[in-house]
Amino acid sequence: MYNKKPSVGTVLSRSLALTIASLAFASAAQAEIAVIVNKSVAASQVSTEVVSDIFLGKVNTLPDGTRLTPVDQEANQSARTEFYAKVVKKDDAQLNAYWSRLIFTGKGEPPKKLADNAEVIALVKSNAGTVGYVDASAVNDSVKVLLRVP
Repeated sequence: MYNKKPSVGTVLSRSLALTIASLAFASAAQAEIAVIVNKSVAASQVSTEVVSDIFLGKVNTLPDGTRLTPVDQEANQSARTEFYAKVVKKDDAQLNAYWSRLIFTGKGEPPKKLADNAEVIALVKSNAGTVGYVDASAVNDSVKVLLRVP
């Protein structure tokens, strides 16, 4: 039996097709993130910069003066990975280093961690001064969305 070697062009075409398929799958796997607050909060939207600053402990108020306390999700939650990558622009190692410095110098503490989307929604719903993030598909009408991040 005769086995002809594929041409360089065929190999490159197959490789390109696999790369495109992998990228399409990776982008489909990424979820939209919703930053949520209690329905009583007057603000209707905020920028990613403001949200990032709140979750990094740099500020604790919205531009309108509303005071908010951020709540985080556990490290194993995909919403957390997406949120910090898209909004804060930090991975787990960078976050750990950031918070270690602030804790060591007495200048801050990381947000309280909750188990998952459902716990964040429940806490935000019952506490006017709390801000959290969840997978956008988990949002219901018991909370207000301040920011959606695709």
